[in-house]
Amino acid sequence: MKEAILTDRISSYLDEVEAVVKSISRADVRAVVDRLFEAWQQRRTTYIVGNGGSASTASHMMNDLNKMSTVDGLPRFRAIALTDNVPYMTAIGNDIDYADIFVEQLRNLLLPNDVLIALSGSGNSENVIRAVKYARETGAVSIGLCGNAGSRLCEAADTVVTVSSKNICQQEDVHLILNHAVALALRDRIGSTR
Repeated sequence: MKEAILTDRISSYLDEVEAVVKSISRADVRAVVDRLFEAWQQRRTTYIVGNGGSASTASHMMNDLNKMSTVDGLPRFRAIALTDNVPYMTAIGNDIDYADIFVEQLRNLLLPNDVLIALSGSGNSENVIRAVKYARETGAVSIGLCGNAGSRLCEAADTVVTVSSKNICQQEDVHLILNHAVALALRDRIGSTR
């Protein structure tokens, strides 16, 4: 009996993820690739933020955008995950406010026309929202990878991809799938410039 319950949970979870992936707007994902390709053309830097599982995805995305998009003989993509500087994040969180852990880093780094990718299942994390608002004030481009539509992040970001699932685990799974799809599509776009 326990084996049947486990099998049912596995099947239902995977079936639900499949349905969520199928529901994603391909046009919205292509718009993300377009924004990142423009940043590559202009030699701009892309910064990535998120909390918890989204912080892990931010680090993974930085890795993939930098490595997977590389085409021999062409300039490299420039991405930095602001989640990876733990000493700076904890200093800001301790000395200023946890809600400022990303925006304070951006004050040192972000330039007009740079890109900020904000990952959030809830779409309402204050530190992520402050970063997106700062990006707008600076003249940078913001991309939001969100859970369901209607969140603060979906409203604040310039380009948005929503993952229509109420299950945070599935939102995080699909954000990672989107990471791979975007990095591979970006490599194709960069390679096409030869």
